[in-house]
Amino acid sequence: MASNDHGQAGGQGLTEFVDRYKQYMQQKENTHEFIRDLLVYADGVESKLRTENSQLLQILNDTRLDLDDATKSRRDLQLRLRDLETRLGVIPDRNPYVMVLIDGDGLLFKEHLVRQGVVGGRKAAEELRKAVTDKFSYDEDTAIEVVAEIVANVSGLSKAMKRDGCLDDESILYEFISGFNQAKVPFNFIDVGYSKEAADAKLLCSARFHLRNFNCKLILMGVSHDGSYAPYLDHLIHDDTGKQRIAVLEGCPTVEDIVATGITITSFKTIFRSDKLRVPSPQIETPTTTTTAQTMSPPPSVSYAAITQTKASPPPQITLPIPLKRANTPARTLKPFTPAWNPGPRGLDPPIQVNPAALERLKKRKGSDKLCNNHFLRGPCTKGDECDFEHNYNPTKEEKAVIALFARLSPCTKGQECDIDNCIYGHHCPSVVAGVCVHPHCKFRVDEHPPGTKFKHARHADWN
Repeated sequence: MASNDHGQAGGQGLTEFVDRYKQYMQQKENTHEFIRDLLVYADGVESKLRTENSQLLQILNDTRLDLDDATKSRRDLQLRLRDLETRLGVIPDRNPYVMVLIDGDGLLFKEHLVRQGVVGGRKAAEELRKAVTDKFSYDEDTAIEVVAEIVANVSGLSKAMKRDGCLDDESILYEFISGFNQAKVPFNFIDVGYSKEAADAKLLCSARFHLRNFNCKLILMGVSHDGSYAPYLDHLIHDDTGKQRIAVLEGCPTVEDIVATGITITSFKTIFRSDKLRVPSPQIETPTTTTTAQTMSPPPSVSYAAITQTKASPPPQITLPIPLKRANTPARTLKPFTPAWNPGPRGLDPPIQVNPAALERLKKRKGSDKLCNNHFLRGPCTKGDECDFEHNYNPTKEEKAVIALFARLSPCTKGQECDIDNCIYGHHCPSVVAGVCVHPHCKFRVDEHPPGTKFKHARHADWN
């Protein structure tokens, strides 16, 4: 019995060891499997990281190429910009300036400056420069320049100032202008002679030019006295190129048409006059009766009776660029007052018949919507797209007659010496009715009206 117990005990011990061995081998197999799984996982992670690293390297290389290309493009653009600046003479913000454009027939310097002649001209230029720089400073680090251009009919202005009494001698104005021109290189007082259109065109062309210049920070237009500039100013302040870069320099109170545009208005009261020249209009007795040929008082130095007794030569035959309206068509004739008077070698301009409806229709066109006289009567307009008036329009015959009438309101620069048969401008005032000039802004001189004409509205000093 003892030996059997011992045998059983030995058998059980071996079985236990075998079981433990099997457990050990199973555990070892599990460990190896875990290690294999771990190695597979690590290999997958490493492979994924290698792929991502490769992609990042590719992105980095592409980015470097893009950076190199952007750097090269930027340098190319810088070189091209410098080349353009050199060729155009434009270096942004290195030469900022304010442009002062003045219609010298209406914006007048103070009397005490003009009376000083050359010295006064220099003082006026210096005071104008200082007033502009003080009021319109641009950059503390960059000095702003002031450029001034004044245009006027110097001969007419000097005569008007002498009649006003602010000058004893017309030559003083010429001395003042000489001093003004000597004071600063960019200061110029320009004599455009007897031509309102030339003065207007010069100012407006200068304004257009300087508005396109980056260095021009502001344009001061000395035109407060003349409502004819209103359409142009209104166009500019509603255009991105001119908005906030143009203002009106006021002398005498700004006319309502310009105020209505909403443009900025400034003034230098110590430099410019705030009143107009005191030029009395001719005082003529009003005719007591109306007849076919009205009787008017002659000028003191001329016998009107002698003029009427002299047979006037008939006016030359003039071919208008548009046909006149026939009497059988509903129309009215704006017939100027034509007494027994011969204005000169050319004679009287033939009257133009217009259709009332067409007249009212075109009068309603304002600003840049107005039709261009030159384009439709003589065309095409030489200004092209630079012209401030309408070209894209097909006027009727009645409307062309109205355009011709509007053109007639502007004086011909050659007056009675004009030898152009189909000249579209007026050679004497067409607005005289019953011995009175009724045009609110008549540009014709007194001697371009019939002797004894009275004036319903105050006249500009330059047209007396």
